[in-house]
Amino acid sequence: MEFEGRVVLVTGAGTGNGEAIAERLYADGASVVLVNRRLEPVEMVCKRIDPKGTRTLALTADVRDPEAMETAVKRAVDQFGKLDMAVNNAGVTGPAGVPVQDVEAETWREVVDTDLTGIFYSMKYEIPAMLTNGSGAIVNMSSANGVVGLPGMAAYTAAKHGVIGLTRSAALELAESNVRVCAVAPGYVATPRIMDAGKEVTHWMASVHPMQRLASREEVADLVAYLLSDRAAFMTGSVHSIDGGYTAQ
Repeated sequence: MEFEGRVVLVTGAGTGNGEAIAERLYADGASVVLVNRRLEPVEMVCKRIDPKGTRTLALTADVRDPEAMETAVKRAVDQFGKLDMAVNNAGVTGPAGVPVQDVEAETWREVVDTDLTGIFYSMKYEIPAMLTNGSGAIVNMSSANGVVGLPGMAAYTAAKHGVIGLTRSAALELAESNVRVCAVAPGYVATPRIMDAGKEVTHWMASVHPMQRLASREEVADLVAYLLSDRAAFMTGSVHSIDGGYTAQ
């Protein structure tokens, strides 16, 4: 129960990595605010992990909307009295295999507004709540392709690189305030969406990692939990790859 008495907000918590992270933090004692564009998925997660509804709160918010994220943070504080931690995980990939010159402007906006600007909006309101507490920890979800290039997915790659820059700047600004900010950069993870893509796709995804497999959602959640914990008290501004060697190539 490492996080007993602490409150965490997780965006994109309806499925995938966000769901696994929320479940892990709840199991470790945290009160968890699960945020998603659609309410039904996070309500289902809450009912599954917390049938009595005492330590979870399901909220709908679009991270691209600053007012929605301001409201989400306020509701978290109203419900549980404070905000100690946040995992900014919500994201979209956009289409693959599209050269820069062929990317539609609308697609670019959708991906960058969600994956990068959405994290900015989230942090904009999470940070003041943590400063009020006098401490806090934030993990932003980047990607292995936030560390290296990925042809055919320029918007996603640019946004995930941007997440790392945003993380580092915020960490330096907050270094003397007892609020830490780190980033996680996963390779391909065996989320339900990826596994539904079929064996040909998952086999290719596994093959690009030197370890020749996908990460599990639980492995990503373990890393996030560590970075949020007091065991990582001297870690801020750092980027943590969990990619089976992908970015070591």
